[in-house]
Amino acid sequence: MNSDADQSSILHAQRTAREATWPAGVPRQIRYVHGEVPLTEYLAWRAQIHGDKPAFHFYGADISFARLERESSAVAAYLLRNGVCRGDRVAIQLQNCPQYVIAFWGIIKAGAVVVPVNPMFKATESAYELNDSGATVLFAQSEYLSMVAAVRDRTSVRHVIRVDIADYISADNDLPLPFSGARPDDSADALWSDAIADDTSGVTLPRADLDALAVLNYTGGTTGMPKGCEHTQRHMLYTLAATATARGSIANEEDTAEAISLSFLPVFWIAGENAAVISPIYTGGTCVMLTRWDPVAVLTCVDRFKVSAMSGTVDNYLELIDHPDLVKHNLSSLKAPSAMSFVTKLTPLIRQQWRDRVGPDSVLREGSYGMTETHTQDTFLNGFQDGDRDINGRPTFVGLPMPGTEIKICDFDTHEIVPTNVEGEIVVRSPSVMTAYWRNPKATAASMRDGWFFTGDLGVVLDDGSIRYLGRKKEMLKVNGMSVFPSELESLLIQNPGVGAVAVVGVADAERGERPRAYVEVANDRNVTVEELSAWANANIAKYKVPEFVLVDRIPRTATGKIRKIDLPGMGDSERPATPVAQAK
Repeated sequence: MNSDADQSSILHAQRTAREATWPAGVPRQIRYVHGEVPLTEYLAWRAQIHGDKPAFHFYGADISFARLERESSAVAAYLLRNGVCRGDRVAIQLQNCPQYVIAFWGIIKAGAVVVPVNPMFKATESAYELNDSGATVLFAQSEYLSMVAAVRDRTSVRHVIRVDIADYISADNDLPLPFSGARPDDSADALWSDAIADDTSGVTLPRADLDALAVLNYTGGTTGMPKGCEHTQRHMLYTLAATATARGSIANEEDTAEAISLSFLPVFWIAGENAAVISPIYTGGTCVMLTRWDPVAVLTCVDRFKVSAMSGTVDNYLELIDHPDLVKHNLSSLKAPSAMSFVTKLTPLIRQQWRDRVGPDSVLREGSYGMTETHTQDTFLNGFQDGDRDINGRPTFVGLPMPGTEIKICDFDTHEIVPTNVEGEIVVRSPSVMTAYWRNPKATAASMRDGWFFTGDLGVVLDDGSIRYLGRKKEMLKVNGMSVFPSELESLLIQNPGVGAVAVVGVADAERGERPRAYVEVANDRNVTVEELSAWANANIAKYKVPEFVLVDRIPRTATGKIRKIDLPGMGDSERPATPVAQAK
């Protein structure tokens, strides 16, 4: 066991190495372009200084900062008039759209708490998250209202507002539409038009509080169902300020406001929230928002709006490289393309192929390290691309901690700091680390100590103080870039009366990176088939999480009855081949 002095010495040496490695042009201290004040005040400021400027381009329509400020205030007044109080939870179950952003800021202005709900969820998953959060109001897309109606009596929701994405799409739009536009009958209590038409006169909005709970971002875990991560406006503000500072190119407010970004990342996902929901409010730049990934729409919009920054998976960029329409578009404005190596890893060859197709100034770089609990962007990689320094060697190089963020590597069991070049658990401390897991003090105590968040991820600090992420110590899988937690799937699958016991593991998949496989012991006196389990899973679980099934006589266990997952991969393949289930892409 190392002494406190030894641990301090290791940490000091690593910090010194980082100081010497720090790239030129990247400030060491973060700067807030409008002060350390709530982001709702940033929004009001943006609306005042350039209200007519588009905050968003959305399928031919422009949503100005003034309109965003006005309509979000109307939503806040509507919620207050309908009994929402400070600290109440209000859920949003929408695809990417301006209404999501307007509702998000309206909820926070009302002093309530945003609960983003995955629009890909099925009934069982949605009901769990609504109940766990205690959400009493729900903004729901019209396409999902039949599902909402089916579970509403089993949730805490008492008021549903229907949202139609098509209402904010221009009649002159020439981009491929992301949905059918169908508007099924519903049982909503109000329409979106009711919420934004509310008169704000006579309504006093609560005083904004940087440290009040603002958003419950749900993540999975290694035990049980998803957990809500408590985030405040201070967490969000720091993430944005640190990211803008680390870019180095943002020298003043005017430069910030000139940025044009594009985002198709799901906004219920915290990376999408950062990119499309909160970043424009801080930077004053314009976001080209797409409801989902579409290569034709991306190529068209980057060219049309001269987009300078976007983020996607490596596979997204490979699709663009090989797309026949690429030669029809000029993507040279895209100076800051960020890639996430979820399935395919970023390599020097892929980087060179991108530069050959797009231009020498467009350098494809790895995205930062982070997770929902830390508000995602904990490291930066700017300045490490020369000579492909960032993508040579073991995956995955994630650079240096953001200004104001500390990262150390600890022993998984003793929690002591380990020396440089020794693998251990990545541990993070920053102003954006969550306050706690929502109503889960046990999980909070297990993951947080003295302000440090113990991620459960495996990493190493190199000689120059930079960090490599080596994998997940936890069981989390990445399926097409989406997080899938075996324990969550097990908790859902055991609800099927034909399942006596279940264990979920991940197996390699050339197309999706990983896919979940569920080993099932059939319950006594039941006759369940793989096909029946697959049909049930497709009806109750989001498509990307639906596993393939293997029926076994008995799942291996230890002498104390614990499941031995180490013995599971490949089990049953020769006797009962798994039947793959179609996955959402």
